Amino acid sequence: MDAVRLIAAGRHALAQSGAAMDIVGEAWQAQALAQGIGSWLAVTGPRELRAEARGLGEAGGRGCGVFDQAAASGEGGVPDRPPRAAQLTEMADVRQALLGLQALLGEVGIALVGVACGTDDESLYWQCIESIDAADESSDRVRAILRRLTVRERDSASGVS
Repeated sequence: MDAVRLIAAGRHALAQSGAAMDIVGEAWQAQALAQGIGSWLAVTGPRELRAEARGLGEAGGRGCGVFDQAAASGEGGVPDRPPRAAQLTEMADVRQALLGLQALLGEVGIALVGVACGTDDESLYWQCIESIDAADESSDRVRAILRRLTVRERDSASGVS
């Protein structure tokens, strides 16, 4: 499935999430998608983007790790369904996928702030705080890739090699 469609599905699922653990599950899904997109671009993307894309994949992996640690300690975290990212088979429009991923990560951060502010469970609170940091780091990586993509496109249009 195309990355843009997976991101749209993630944004829709996040918007439909009401319960705190549903939001946490969607945050995990978003980080898995960031990891998948980063890994995809690191292997198949333009050479100029590969180093930054590896960084995105690693940041997404660390974001998933926040939830994996919580699940291992019995505090929830990882959803009981496979990651949407496992369905990633193509990225027809890299720029649109990255812009959508950046929007999804921002929405995840906002939703996690709401969960953190509304919980009395200290472990859930700290899981949300760590997840917000992870989403922010992944978003920073997406911004860096988008900057490189813009430079690449500008150079290509002007004939610079």
